[in-house]
Amino acid sequence: MKRLFAPNIDRRGRLVRGLMGLALLAVAAFSLRESIWLAVGLAAAGVFVLAEALRGWCLARACGIKTKW
Repeated sequence: MKRLFAPNIDRRGRLVRGLMGLALLAVAAFSLRESIWLAVGLAAAGVFVLAEALRGWCLARACGIKTKW
């Protein structure tokens, strides 16, 4: 189990995920007027992606999917 959560992305991948997480949180804030459920879903995704960036770990890569970054 420890190997599953081992860091598997480099600095560039962490930067891309960090920016993507911030973008998802921004879109969540703007979508509050339209739908609370959409905003909650986008915010949850943004927090998860930011956690990936901080940890240096990617769920897709941990599952064996090759990602560009």
